[in-house]
Parts: sequence; structure tokens; C-alpha cells
Amino acid sequence: MDFSKLGEYLDSLENVHVPGCDLVVYQDHEIIYRHMAGCRDAERCVPVQGDETYCLYSCTKVFTTCAAMQLIEKGRMNLDDPVYWYLPAYRNLKVKKGEEIVPAERVMTIRHLMSMQGGLDYETDTPEIRKVLEKYGTAATTRQIVDALTERPLQFEPGTDFLYSMCHDVLAAVIEVVSGKLFSEYLKENIFEPLGLSTVGFTLKEEDQRRLAAQYEMDPDKNELKLLPAEVTTYRIAPLYESGGAGLMCDVRDYGIFADALACGGQAKDGTKILSPEMMELWRANQLGPKARRSFDEWQRLGYTYALGVRSRVDPTRGGLGTVGEFGWDGAAGAYAMIDPYRHLSAFFAMHVKNYGYIYDVIHPRIRNLIYEGLDL
Repeated sequence: MDFSKLGEYLDSLENVHVPGCDLVVYQDHEIIYRHMAGCRDAERCVPVQGDETYCLYSCTKVFTTCAAMQLIEKGRMNLDDPVYWYLPAYRNLKVKKGEEIVPAERVMTIRHLMSMQGGLDYETDTPEIRKVLEKYGTAATTRQIVDALTERPLQFEPGTDFLYSMCHDVLAAVIEVVSGKLFSEYLKENIFEPLGLSTVGFTLKEEDQRRLAAQYEMDPDKNELKLLPAEVTTYRIAPLYESGGAGLMCDVRDYGIFADALACGGQAKDGTKILSPEMMELWRANQLGPKARRSFDEWQRLGYTYALGVRSRVDPTRGGLGTVGEFGWDGAAGAYAMIDPYRHLSAFFAMHVKNYGYIYDVIHPRIRNLIYEGLDL
């Protein structure tokens, strides 16, 4: 294997507004490549050292949907269960039909939540959510905020289209009800602790706070970065809110171990099993019909469709190198998870720049291509 081109590319990212980054690549439970570039601090004096904490944003969704697949595997819930069985507020939903708002004809299911076909939107500052926050203040819970989403009309009938949304936040609330535990407790007991992940969570330990990588936002008009204050680096509607869609933080080591287990049939190096190969296959199976697929294609994830909360490679002739069945997702500040179960290959890349489309259109595909090229695949 030869990853020299990959290393050169990662080192060059400072020239395209990526102050710091970190990449780990696993195959068959062994690290076959690790490279860090740039700086971790706002002053850009301290090099990236590999123990930085990053906000995962939507890379959280891989953990959340993995947890849901665990509960499905255990028979605690099913993909086509109505959401209102677990969250009664979702029984009588309304939907936009042209200029009208009418009762929804279709029932929202767990499958719709996982595949982003629930009809929800991604608005987090709405009158309905503000009302909950005014009523409960800092005591507002995940369940209370998620229930408030039902007061807004759906964008379409559940199961008829794809729209990236708060669906996985709702899924986290379902997991709480099904498991009888806080979402964070379920993740800790069933994924984090079994895999030995020590830095991942919804809140920062003091030592992790010190390691939090400086986070930036791209100003597209000026084509320059703006430093974000530390207090806005997490995705929290309220102090107790645990976002299944975007709330987790961790270091590259922890996510790398998680991705490696998924790439190796749902089993860690020490034999710990978090998901069966059969459930792994179901997890990455296409869920989109023609209309929903057209909506997903607007995201320009070339060669991919959307499965149960993850992108899934279905066309090897589009988008560059890779394997059919490779899956994963990315995050708003540039995190990127790639999991290839057929080659037992995985990668996790972290950086901290928001509002920068170049990451998804260019950087992530280039990293994936160079990994496969380095392995001569």
C-alpha cells in the first residue's frame, strides 16, 4: 500500500481553508494509516496531535441508527411500527397540501424516520419549540421538544419523499421509550462502553473541553473563515436535549473504533458484537423510491442512495473509486465516516469548518478515492 498521495493531499488542505484535520483508516481491526495536518487552536500555533475533540454533527446519525437497528434486532421494535405507538403525539399529524393544511392520510413509521421520509423539516427555532423552552426552561427534555414538532404540518405525506430533517432526533426519543433509558444511557451501555469509547458523548468532560478543536464557519461572500466561540460548537436546543441527529462529540480514535467494528460485520477486535451481519445488510439497503431518490440526488452524493440513516453506494460507475455497499455519513463541520463491509475497510476524517460545501463536493470524495488508490483497489 502507498498512501503518499493521500498524505500530500491532507497537508494541502490548509490552502483551501481547512485549518486542521485528522484521518484514521482501519482494515481488519488494524490501523493502516493515520495522518494529522494543520493546527488545533484558534491562534494556529499548536499542531493537531490526534487527541482533539470534534463536534460530529450529523455523523451522530450513524450512532443513532445503529442503536435503532440493535433494538430492531432484539425484537423490541420493528421498522414498520407506527411512531405513535411510542410517541402518542405523533398519532394525528397534519400535512401541507398546496396552500392547505390537512390531516395526514399516511401513518409515520420507524422506517420513515430512519430513511428521512417522515415529512419533518430541520427548523430548530420555531414558535412551537420556543413555547416548550418558555414553559420548561432548562428542564426541557428531548421528549418534550420532539413532541412539539408535531404541532407543525409535515412537508409531505410520510413515505412519499426524502427531506433531510429532525427525523433522527425523533428516533432518539423513540429509543428512549423503547429502552426505558435516556438516549445517552442507552448509547453508553450498548455501544460506547462495549467498544471502549471514552470521549464520545453529548457533553464535554473537563479534559475534553481543553482538547476541543477550534471551530470555524466559512463566509461565502468573503471566502474566508470566521472563528466560532466555543459555546456554539455543540448542537443543543436545551441543556438536557440529546439530539440523535447532530448532538455527539468525540475524538478520531473513538469514532475510528466504532467504524472499524461496523466494517467488520458489526464486531470489534476483541470479539464484542454490536450488530449482526444480517442487520448490517438491512441497515444499508436502499429505502428510496423514484421520487425520493430524485430529492436525495440533489445532495450530489454521486453513486449513492439513502438507506436507514446512512448513504449507501449502489453505483460504482459514478463518483469515483469505491465498493458497492460502502456506507456512512458526514457532518456539518466536515466529519466524514466511510465503512466498507466487503473489504473490512473503514475511515474517519475530522475537521471543524461549517457552512463549506467544498468539503462534501471535493474533499470527502477525494479522500475516499485516495484511500482506495493507496490500497490499489
